[in-house]
Amino acid sequence: MAAAQGAGSSSAGPSGLPGSAPGHSSNSTAVAVWEWQDEFGRWRPYRGNVCSYIEQVFQASQQKGRRSGSGLVSSIPLGHADPVLAPYVIDIPSLTQFRQDTGTMRAVRRHLFPGDSAAGQGIVWEWQNDEGGWSPYEMNVCVFLEQARATNHQRVDLGPLGYNYEVDFVAQVQTNKTTRFRRGVQRRLDSPYPVTASPAPLHTGVACSCQQCWLNGGTGPITTRYRHSMINFPNSSATHQVSGRTASVSSSSVGFVPYNKPTLSGARSTPRLNAQSTWALPQAGGPSTGLSASNGVSAPNLPVKMPKPSKVNQALAATPTEPEAVVKKYLEEVKGSPADEDCIICMEKLSSPSGYGDACECNTIKPETVGRLTNCQHSFHMLCMLAMYSNGNKDGSLQCPSCKTIYGEKTGTQPKGRMEVSTFPQSLPGHKDCGTIQIVYHISRGIQGPEHPNPGMPYTARGFPRYCYLPDNEKGRKVLELLRVAWKRRLIFTVGTSSTTGESNTVVWNEIHHKTEMDTNLSGHGYPDPNYLDNVLAELAAQGVTEDCLRQ
Repeated sequence: MAAAQGAGSSSAGPSGLPGSAPGHSSNSTAVAVWEWQDEFGRWRPYRGNVCSYIEQVFQASQQKGRRSGSGLVSSIPLGHADPVLAPYVIDIPSLTQFRQDTGTMRAVRRHLFPGDSAAGQGIVWEWQNDEGGWSPYEMNVCVFLEQARATNHQRVDLGPLGYNYEVDFVAQVQTNKTTRFRRGVQRRLDSPYPVTASPAPLHTGVACSCQQCWLNGGTGPITTRYRHSMINFPNSSATHQVSGRTASVSSSSVGFVPYNKPTLSGARSTPRLNAQSTWALPQAGGPSTGLSASNGVSAPNLPVKMPKPSKVNQALAATPTEPEAVVKKYLEEVKGSPADEDCIICMEKLSSPSGYGDACECNTIKPETVGRLTNCQHSFHMLCMLAMYSNGNKDGSLQCPSCKTIYGEKTGTQPKGRMEVSTFPQSLPGHKDCGTIQIVYHISRGIQGPEHPNPGMPYTARGFPRYCYLPDNEKGRKVLELLRVAWKRRLIFTVGTSSTTGESNTVVWNEIHHKTEMDTNLSGHGYPDPNYLDNVLAELAAQGVTEDCLRQ
């Protein structure tokens, strides 16, 4: 299995490991590490150069706020640091990372570590995942492992950090203490993490409940996209049990979240957009429109090529798909003065013009026009909704960025393939009263279409056929029928970047989680999992696939 879910216990480390028990250092030289939480509750550090950019913008915003009394910067587009992360924006007020093409949100946190720790030296420890790539441990584990290695430990137990593993430095393997399954581990040198001022004792590797860990890097809010075995929801300050480990969760603690969407880019500072064409590329030698940081370093904006209107699902041909027509179909113009609140797309006041007024050309929608979605009644700049729709699949549907209500029939960008279903009498753990449904997905490599990130380029299809399992009971059969609908709407897979291997232009899961193992749930991919069926029904509903679809 993969390395376990996130940090947990505040227990001390292995006997003799210097400095592990207190969990802190009084060293005033600190580095800041930003991490995002994956779907299994594991914290994964951004790379050093990305953390440097996030911290640079964050600190510049704080300094500006102290001087002017204004609030922090609203959002940090990660594509400015790494083009691969162009779909992702960290929203500061809500402490979430937002992926603009899919709406996925994930928690993010900030931890401070001593400058002479693994983080300060740019040392990252990684474990080998199922696809043969390397995934980083969360940074407090990296610090812990580096301390052990520096003090000549040959083996260390990760139990004090909430992991059911031992790491053997000599053999360079991680061993599951229950199953004895072994994975490779490696130590890699990356860019050092950014130096920052430290107003409090520093984190040295072992999780704890101190004020610094709670406020500057606690578990952070786990968003409504709760996963698998998560037993409770994150809307209270109580302690919640997550996949067999304890983590402190609070809606007020500092944390962010990553998600998956092509970015709308930098609003006012982005190149002009014609809703019928593509992003205009900046002219060579022209003035920079990048975000300028306090140290004078300018990060250039990353123009995003707008795909042509999707040709998928021709059965929806009667549905208007022209961007302006779709926006006007589902939003009614607000007459008079709009509410005194922000448009959560551009983060400008609704009473001010749209932040995309300089980036999106439209003859019939003015930058100051505000619209209200007809069902959920949430309000946005209509030009912002136009930019968001134009940057997506353009299938005739809209999704409210606030509550995720879907208007129309949402379709995806799943490549061609086939879905096979069979049953057998063997029971799944936790479902002893019934047999098992087996789903097999077949997708082959191919060429990306106009709806994909890089039309005309090849895409790979690793790990197919993929086998998935459901209990053959009433709720399991209901999930199966809804998965059939999702498959027809091309929502189960998409073409993107693998979160485990980092490979781009490959077929990946698309926010509807499947159980790919039958008899173990140590990895989060198997059974027993009493909450899985309810969770996957919620994920299907978030894609507009509900019981109503079965009645049509």
